[in-house]
Amino acid sequence: MNQVTKDQIRQNVRNRYKQVAVQESYAGSCCQTDTQATSCCSTPSDFNSISSKLGYSNDELSAVPEGANLGLGCGNPQAIASLKPGEVVLDLGSGGGFDCFLAARQVGETGKVIGVDMTPEMVSRARNNATRGEYSNTDFRLGEIEHLPVADNTVDVIISNCVINLSPDKQQVFNDSFRVLKSGGRLAISDIVTTAVLPSEIKNDLDELYSGCISGASSISEIYTMLQQSGYTDISIEPKDESKAFIKDWVQGSNIEDYIVSAVIKASKP
Repeated sequence: MNQVTKDQIRQNVRNRYKQVAVQESYAGSCCQTDTQATSCCSTPSDFNSISSKLGYSNDELSAVPEGANLGLGCGNPQAIASLKPGEVVLDLGSGGGFDCFLAARQVGETGKVIGVDMTPEMVSRARNNATRGEYSNTDFRLGEIEHLPVADNTVDVIISNCVINLSPDKQQVFNDSFRVLKSGGRLAISDIVTTAVLPSEIKNDLDELYSGCISGASSISEIYTMLQQSGYTDISIEPKDESKAFIKDWVQGSNIEDYIVSAVIKASKP
């Protein structure tokens, strides 16, 4: 994939999530297309219903500022990260700040949560949400997850929710995430993985289905190899078959659940 194509992909993704950030009425998974999703005409009240299917509790859903939950993602990464008070957490692709605010509750006033997103409108939305929710331990930064605006060896835990699949250079994402982690730090993310070879019409759709968390997905073996090459150890990739129940609605009539599934991906920096 040449550099022009990578930049084109980033622009497509950025434009898509700009629209999500500014549309209060948007509802649906990051993996649903505007023309094919079943819930794109739904109201914001549906966000909690969507997120509950992804593993969020009612307590979590009611704890965040209004407007932080955009119904995006494919899991609940901060729930699998075993966060502790005082830790520094980094969220790759933080969106409206939903997972950051939940993580902020767990790390407490002595901890810190950094959210990085490449869409200016998302960063502004998250910062406004933090102000309304009076969060003093969150910091939202504009940047690409391949080139994180974070210093070396400063982060205890990295979380991410259905975002790394959107990157056209996933190896660089893992390389840079490894750079910012402290020794003994850990990666705990939810993302989409392929379980079978994607049909060409899905794989080659760089407009709707790539920015919709589908055609950019990698296989379990590919992700494992990339993590190894970045230097990670204790790598665990656990596919969640139950995620097919909501994935089947992402692209209607395509049987997409036969090709992708949500997975819990964990790894450590020695």
